[in-house]
Amino acid sequence: MPDRIVTRFAPSPTGFLHIGGARTALFNWLYAKARGGTMLLRIEDTDRERSTEAAVAAIIDGLTWLGLDWDGAPVSQFSRADRHRQVADDLLAAGRAYRCYCTPAELDEMRARALAEKRPPRYDGRWRDRDPAEAPAGISPAIRFRAPLDGETVIEDHVQGRVVIPNKDLDDLIILRSDGTPTYNLSVVVDDHDMGVTHIVRGVDHLTNAARQMLLYEALGWPVPEMAHIPLIHGPDGAKLSKRHGALGVEAYREMGYLPAAMRNTLARLGWSHGDDEIFSTEQMIDWFDLDGIGKSPARFDFVKLANLNGHYLRAMDDEALLAAFLAALQYLPGGEAVSARLTPELQDKIRTALPGLKERAKTLVELLDGIGFLVAERPLGLDEKAEKILDEPARSALAALLPRLAAIEDWQQEPLETAVRGFAEDAGLKLGKIAQPLRAALTGRATSPGIFDVLAVLGRDESLARIGDQTAGR
Repeated sequence: MPDRIVTRFAPSPTGFLHIGGARTALFNWLYAKARGGTMLLRIEDTDRERSTEAAVAAIIDGLTWLGLDWDGAPVSQFSRADRHRQVADDLLAAGRAYRCYCTPAELDEMRARALAEKRPPRYDGRWRDRDPAEAPAGISPAIRFRAPLDGETVIEDHVQGRVVIPNKDLDDLIILRSDGTPTYNLSVVVDDHDMGVTHIVRGVDHLTNAARQMLLYEALGWPVPEMAHIPLIHGPDGAKLSKRHGALGVEAYREMGYLPAAMRNTLARLGWSHGDDEIFSTEQMIDWFDLDGIGKSPARFDFVKLANLNGHYLRAMDDEALLAAFLAALQYLPGGEAVSARLTPELQDKIRTALPGLKERAKTLVELLDGIGFLVAERPLGLDEKAEKILDEPARSALAALLPRLAAIEDWQQEPLETAVRGFAEDAGLKLGKIAQPLRAALTGRATSPGIFDVLAVLGRDESLARIGDQTAGR
C-alpha cells in the first residue's frame, strides 16, 4: 500500500450533484479519512458545451452541505489541456499512438457496417500502420492510442474482483481529437497520475474505461492506481433509479428537510455494510469503512428508510443544535423565508421551548417547520377543515365558558393550566377531549398539535387568551 492514500472525486459539471455522485464522493472521503489520507476534488469540465459555472457551484455547495471536504483547491481538468496534449505527443513520439486521417463519412460507414453485421461498432485500425504520406489533403488528424491486438487486460478490483477483458475488444481509442482537444480517458489518466491518486473509487459503469486507462498507464510507464468500481443505485423496486425513486440533486434533499448526518448515513448504506449496523455516526463510518465491505449488487435507495433515519437523527440532536440547524435551513425550506422574516427573539424562545415536543412528531425539518406553524401564525388564525368541524357552536360556547377561568390564572404554567381545564370539564360534565380538542383547534388552527397544555404554556398567557377570544367573540 502507498505511504499516503490519495483519492479523488471527479464530477462532470453538467448538472446537479445527484445521489450517485454524492455516494461516490462519500466513499472516497471515508476511505481517505479512515487511513489518514487526502481526497482531492477535480472538476471534469472538458465538455465545454455542457459544463457550466452554475453546475460547478451546485456540486461544491452540495458537498459542503453534506459535510464532505477536500484537500486543496478544486482542479479544473480543462485548465490542464496543454499537459494532456503534451502526453499525447509523447505517446506519438514513442510509437504508442498514431495519426488517424479518417473522415467523418468513413467513420459513419464503419459504424453502419458493424451494425449490419451485428458487431459492436469499433474502429478498424486502417491508419494504424499506414504511411502518413498517404493522408488526404485538408483532413486534420485525430491521434489514436495503439492498443495491443491480443492478450487481455486484467483489473484486480476491490469490489468487482478479478475482471478480465480481451484486448481485441478494446479498439484504438482517440486520445486527441482532430481539433486538438484531449479526450476523457487520456485526461483522466494524466490527471490521476499527476495528482498522485493512489485509489480510484467510482461507479461500475466506468469498468470498461478502467481497462482502456490501464493500457495507457502501462504505455506511459506509470503505476496503476488501485481501483474499486462500486455498484449502481436502484430504486426500492429494483428498477433503475429515477426521479420518483430519489434521483434528485442533493439540494433537493436539503429543501425536503433532511439532515446532512442522515444523508451521510443513508448514502453509506447504499452498497456498503458493517455487520447488521444500520445507524452509525460519521466517526464510526470513518473507523469502519473499507472498500472490501462494498457489495457487488446494486444498492436500493428507499425514501421511507431515509425519512425514518432522519427522524432518528432529528430526535437525537441536542435541542440547541437542532434549533441552530433549523434556523440555518429556513432559507431552503418551502415557506421558510417568510417564517424567518418574522422570527423575533421572542418567537425563537417559544420555538426553543416547544422543540422537545415538536421534534418527537417530526421526521424532517419541513415537518418541524409545519409543526411550529401555530407559534408563528398571525391572528386571527386560519382554521383547517378539521379544526372548522371541531369548532362547532357547542364547542365555541364551551370555550367561551372556559375563557374566564383561564384568564384568572396568573401563574401561566402547565400544572395550573391543566388543573383549571380538567376542573372546568368536570364541572361541565364533559370528557376532557370535548374541551381539549376545541381548545387545540382555537390555539393552533388544527386538529393535531403537541400536548394542549404544552401549547398553552409555549404560546403564553396573552396570546393564548387572545386566540381563544377570537373564536368565542360575541358569545
